[in-house]
Amino acid sequence: MRDYSDTLSFKTEDASGVPSLRMLLDWYHLEKKCSEYLSMALAGREIRKEVLHTLTSYLWLGRVDDAITYLQHLSADRIKRPQWLHQTIDYLERHRAEIPCYALRQALGWRNSSNRGEKANDRCVADRQKHQGMSGSPDGSTRLTSTTTLLRNQELDRWCTNRELGWQWVA
Repeated sequence: MRDYSDTLSFKTEDASGVPSLRMLLDWYHLEKKCSEYLSMALAGREIRKEVLHTLTSYLWLGRVDDAITYLQHLSADRIKRPQWLHQTIDYLERHRAEIPCYALRQALGWRNSSNRGEKANDRCVADRQKHQGMSGSPDGSTRLTSTTTLLRNQELDRWCTNRELGWQWVA
């Protein structure tokens, strides 16, 4: 069984004893999205670099409220397109619950990246569909991914025979 415990954050257990999960936004994608939005919102590269540096300093510490307040109080002369600044703020609001304190996670040796999941997807689907010039329907891609994942985790026989999986929570 593969260990993916470091890509999810375990919260509390519910009445059934099953841990509830919290999805996290990986640092790379958060920083990239903020950079893209600010590039369209702000008046110049130097301003964008300065604002992005301050913004990501707040976000690295999980201080989403402070990040949003900072963006809301930017002076008008630094803003080229206010709608993109609002997009940035809306993005942070929508993903507030998925933005942890990345600094703490790093100090604890936990992952701030989704690269393992993306690589697993690459191995399951992209190798076959993208790298060999193939494409598939959404249903076909889902089936291919499911079957390949079962095979790679040595669960295909159990699933085909008993319709059950032998996975477990990793402490």
